[in-house]
Amino acid sequence: MNGERTKMSDNAAYLVLQDGSVYQGKSFGASTSISGEVVFNTSMTGYQEIITDPSYAGQIVVLTYPLIGNYGINKKDFESKKIQIAGLIIKKQSLYASHYLSTNTLHEFLQMYNIPGICEIDTRSITKKIRNQGVLMGAISNKNIEDGVQILSKTPPYNKNNFVNKVSTKHPYKSQNYSISESAKKNILLVDYGTKFNISRILEKKGCNVEVLPATFPAKKMLQSNPDGILLSPGPGDPALLDEIVNQAKILIGQIPLMGICLGHQIIARALGAKTYKLKFGHRGANHPVEDLQTGKTYITAQNHGYAVTKEALPSKIEISHINLNDNTIEGLTNSNLSLLTIQYHSEGSPGPKDNEYLFDRFLNLIDQGKI
Repeated sequence: MNGERTKMSDNAAYLVLQDGSVYQGKSFGASTSISGEVVFNTSMTGYQEIITDPSYAGQIVVLTYPLIGNYGINKKDFESKKIQIAGLIIKKQSLYASHYLSTNTLHEFLQMYNIPGICEIDTRSITKKIRNQGVLMGAISNKNIEDGVQILSKTPPYNKNNFVNKVSTKHPYKSQNYSISESAKKNILLVDYGTKFNISRILEKKGCNVEVLPATFPAKKMLQSNPDGILLSPGPGDPALLDEIVNQAKILIGQIPLMGICLGHQIIARALGAKTYKLKFGHRGANHPVEDLQTGKTYITAQNHGYAVTKEALPSKIEISHINLNDNTIEGLTNSNLSLLTIQYHSEGSPGPKDNEYLFDRFLNLIDQGKI
């Protein structure tokens, strides 16, 4: 569908926010009305990966880069099997999908999954509002403002929903993106709180067999299968709602090499006794500076999370391995005696930056040598 032109809708669409403000733009994608938590992402590329990332479940995403859709949608850049966001807000929709791999326009892709979008809207103003006030609940209406207000009034706060149950796989399955060399196998269990395909891709490239498990899969059964390591995936929502999952993580800690990414990091921190809290507007983008305290190196990272781990109540034996250089929030934890490694940001970030894939090597080294 290289070079195909998208037909622009002349229908008005409205974004209604919980502070009473209203933004009017043009509808694209599905002509339907929805609600969710309104967040922004500052990435310049990767809109397909963003909208198929399960960590955005229940959220209306504002993309700050002004032109979206110019390279269309292709079959390679999915991070899950479908669109995961509740809605999409952009400044300008590209009328052309110009890329040799493109199979659909962004407009068509949203229509396929019944997801509404608004374009020709002041994304700068919305982003500034969120930075000043914090994330807000909002509603997109393709009818009128009153419809948006009514939908929003019936929407529970974001932190009242267990989105992990909605996005996690219901049944275990083997991930097979690449053929694995018989001589270089490690067996990794990936617990799916809202995993992204790129985690499996990277592990498989590094010679691992990956089995993906439901979020509520019993920890004792995981250990009985005798894997080489277990990885707790990213995912959406408030970790304070996930006591059952936290209790399963407690069983795993110290029993097997364990890595947690994003929500997985928060789950492990809670299992260790720490608490989590909601960030004012979260970290979402591909340009967040993080220092690896073990090496002194600073990395530019891809991030997508609205909660963070407190320093208080962390056991003294747990070392903070990474910090965010923008706000000094915790970005990683480690303990070699427990064979434990966690990271708050997306070491598997796709389309990038790729610099942080070394953390998977650190995890595999932990498996090989019993230390990080």
